[in-house]
Amino acid sequence: MDVLQAARVLGLSTISFLAALAVTPLVDRLLHQFQFNKQLRSKEQAPVFYELHKAKENTPTMGGVVIWVTVLGLALIFAVMGALFDGFWNYLNFVDRAQTYLPIAAMLAAALLGLTDDLLGVFRLGVNGGGLRMAQKLLMYFLLALAGGLWFYYRLDWTTLSVPFIGNVEVGWWYVPIFMFIIIASAFSANETDGLDGLAGGVLLFAFGALTVVAFTIGRYHLAAFSGMTVGALLAFLWFNIYPARFFMGDTGSMALGITMGVIAMLTNTALFLPFFASILVFESLSVIVQLTSKKLFGRKIFISTPIHHHFEALGWPETKVTMRFWIISAVFSALGLALFFIAKFL
Repeated sequence: MDVLQAARVLGLSTISFLAALAVTPLVDRLLHQFQFNKQLRSKEQAPVFYELHKAKENTPTMGGVVIWVTVLGLALIFAVMGALFDGFWNYLNFVDRAQTYLPIAAMLAAALLGLTDDLLGVFRLGVNGGGLRMAQKLLMYFLLALAGGLWFYYRLDWTTLSVPFIGNVEVGWWYVPIFMFIIIASAFSANETDGLDGLAGGVLLFAFGALTVVAFTIGRYHLAAFSGMTVGALLAFLWFNIYPARFFMGDTGSMALGITMGVIAMLTNTALFLPFFASILVFESLSVIVQLTSKKLFGRKIFISTPIHHHFEALGWPETKVTMRFWIISAVFSALGLALFFIAKFL
């Protein structure tokens, strides 16, 4: 049975990769044709960032639609065909009330909110014509996280948190704020990491890959299939997003993937392993928090520019070197996280 399920997860991941590869040229053509270009922060707002990235000013954004449209589109196709026909289509169908309803809903809701923010930026609406403020984004993250936390607590009766090498710890109603913190942190960190060609896509690829292994190991095969298909779509996206990128991921991609990653971590009760699976996301968001705190309290910066990938760029590292080294760190920490997960589970 596990062999058939493994073949299913790998097969669906491959289908997602091929489907995303097929749809990306059309998305790329539309983004360039209608000039859905990302507006960079001005030289006055962020002088270091502007000097490093002014050559990218006419690069389209919203490329993340490739990922979630592929995954959710295939989910819809397989669900409909599975309802109409038996056998093979049911084998492909991974839409399941207990395992994938929540991450599918989270991905769709977050993707649409992110798409709205991207469009505001494209049409020069919002603060300084740059879309939503960070405070407004955090409010959206908060509302989505609150809805998810209340659903998990009241509808699914989730009140325990798995602590590695200790076991399940009863946290009661504290589960809701813990859930909210994980979702908000995941969304914020994914958004901050999306700043170099291929960076967010690569590190999220390792995170979703690790979560796919976790879901499969605990027997949540539908969830593993969903996560695996996200990996496949991410791979196709990266084909076009690596330096020099044809388009950026945009909030529609980073928000959808960040929130979905957090939901899968909570569904598999591996939230405390997430700092390993998404290590670069943690470093990126911490650098921003540390920088802002230092500027507020001491009136000086610790890093030349944040998130921290811009700091290394400002030190003279080529963009590709920063991206590749961050990918390596992601791979190492994801492998370490999986090793700890298996030790904690089977020891």
